[in-house]
Amino acid sequence: MRLAFSSVVLAFVSGGLVFADERPNVLLIISDDQGWTDFGFMGHPVVKTPNLDRLASQGVVFPNAYVTAPLCRPSLSSIISGQYGFETKICGNDPPKDVPRSELHSFVKARPTIPRLLGEAGYRSLQTGKFWEGDYANAGFTHGSTGERDRHGSKASLAIGRDGLKPIYDFIESSGETPWFVWYAPMMPHEPHTPPERILKKYTAPDRPERLAKYWAMCEWFDETCGELLDDLAKRKVLDDTLVAFVTDNGWIQETGPVRRVVGWCAEKSKQSPYDGGLRTPVILRWPGHVKPERRTELVSSIDLAPTILRACGVEPAPPMHGVNLLDVPAGKIDLKDRPVFSEVYVHSEVAVNDPAANLLYRVVRQGEWKLIQPKTGKPELYHVSEDPTEDHNLADGNAERIEHLTSLLDSWWKPRM
Repeated sequence: MRLAFSSVVLAFVSGGLVFADERPNVLLIISDDQGWTDFGFMGHPVVKTPNLDRLASQGVVFPNAYVTAPLCRPSLSSIISGQYGFETKICGNDPPKDVPRSELHSFVKARPTIPRLLGEAGYRSLQTGKFWEGDYANAGFTHGSTGERDRHGSKASLAIGRDGLKPIYDFIESSGETPWFVWYAPMMPHEPHTPPERILKKYTAPDRPERLAKYWAMCEWFDETCGELLDDLAKRKVLDDTLVAFVTDNGWIQETGPVRRVVGWCAEKSKQSPYDGGLRTPVILRWPGHVKPERRTELVSSIDLAPTILRACGVEPAPPMHGVNLLDVPAGKIDLKDRPVFSEVYVHSEVAVNDPAANLLYRVVRQGEWKLIQPKTGKPELYHVSEDPTEDHNLADGNAERIEHLTSLLDSWWKPRM
């Protein structure tokens, strides 16, 4: 029996009482630069992801999920804080020219985060992989491998997954009976696309571009690391005591042509774009005895992960946090039928610190099957997503009333404060 404190503590979670020794461990898996379709459980005809497929078959899957931003740093900051970029002031990946990166770190230090709030409740936490906010302790992690001078992770941090998982195994072993939270955000399948030859040969074909084969192989390699981690938890007999959550940080559509974008060899409608190729992601939650395996159709957001994880652990989200407890959805405790989900698209390198409006490119809202892309300047784009999943047919003309309604939702939501 695991006791986090010397006395028994009670907490309300989803309307029920949870004892301290029943609180789950938490493993948050974050894929880096992976398209929402590029999984077996999402129906990809070529990419093999047997371990995430297994995870999906054992948990609740939300295939209609969106990240808050289609770029690494602002997306990850929303996941960890439960707040949007216009609130955290974390907008682009890099600071303006001549501004030291350390000047950006004050934002996360001032925010309630998943590891910080869990730490106050007796959890240990480990940062691995991508983390843009300097020293891991800035976000409240008790353990990690990044320093104040690191951009998006230290050499050791970014080696996780590609070079094994030992730091995670050591952390879990040292935690003993204390509940833990692990942030597994490897730089995978993110470039450089350097998969092992044993995997690459499965995808190499005479009529297939080499860059596409390498990207697909990276997706399988990432999946393989997830399987190794889940298998280790099973061997330790803690897997079923662990809430496992999965999400991507942003999307990716592999570019096979001659032009490379600033954000990599990806297509225009993927990473750092307002289209589903950049914003959409599946979300998986596995927690036996608490969620049954099923596939949901509701629109959800990566911003929901913070309140979901915290409430599962008996911790109340801090007031600035947004989102809903996704565990309440399959339980029938909340109805998300008409819920809008929001995203922001910012410049890659910020033009001004502490000024979301200056860094903004697009605001995005989807409600039901309709999605509005509102650029900072220029004309809006309106798409019926189920009928036009590649967003090729802009229906803005002739839909003024619908655009007005969706714009009002954006204006009610996006209210940055200096």
